[in-house]
Amino acid sequence: MDETRLRGELREAAAAHRPDHARMLARVERGMAAPPPRRDRTPLRAPRAGRRWTATAAVAATVVAVVGLGGLAVTTLQDRPAPPAVAAVPGPAARAAGTVDPGSNHWWAQSDLAVTTDAEVTGLTVEVRVALTGGVVRTGHWQTRSADDFTVAVTEEPGALVYRWTLKDGRAVPPGPHTFAAQYNHAEGVRDASADRYTVVLTARDGGRTTLRGGFG
Repeated sequence: MDETRLRGELREAAAAHRPDHARMLARVERGMAAPPPRRDRTPLRAPRAGRRWTATAAVAATVVAVVGLGGLAVTTLQDRPAPPAVAAVPGPAARAAGTVDPGSNHWWAQSDLAVTTDAEVTGLTVEVRVALTGGVVRTGHWQTRSADDFTVAVTEEPGALVYRWTLKDGRAVPPGPHTFAAQYNHAEGVRDASADRYTVVLTARDGGRTTLRGGFG
């Protein structure tokens, strides 16, 4: 056989060859795990290459496991349905108006707060703030509802004399107009009530809440 033909057959055989990768990898692993030839009487020790291979494989397996668990957690959180939206409960329809009683004079005054509600309320807080202009001193208070239904407190806070009515637990206020009055002395003359304020918070039986604010100017 001439050399040219021999070279051609070798090339054809090489092109047709399909190496067995699994067998090659197993052979390499066995070679790396095998101890080196013994040349002296030093006790055999685990080859560094083998330990490095084992550590690398363990790290790779750990990374795969962590990535797999992380992907599972992300998928679980993304697939979790969003909580249903909770609709806000509308508060009771109500109106309020603050005025200075026409019976007030040059030494004494009464601030009237008219509160009208279209439905029964089971929670009610009324606050009247009388600005501490010259000579303001409390003299009394009253309301059209029964005094047994409310806890009333009058306190002096920075800049204002505060009257506060709070509906007692278990009581209710029916629909209709209701009046809350704060009485006080003041310095002689016509008092300016433009800095006076009120706040009313009403709570319906179903939990809906309404807040009203205004003044007595």
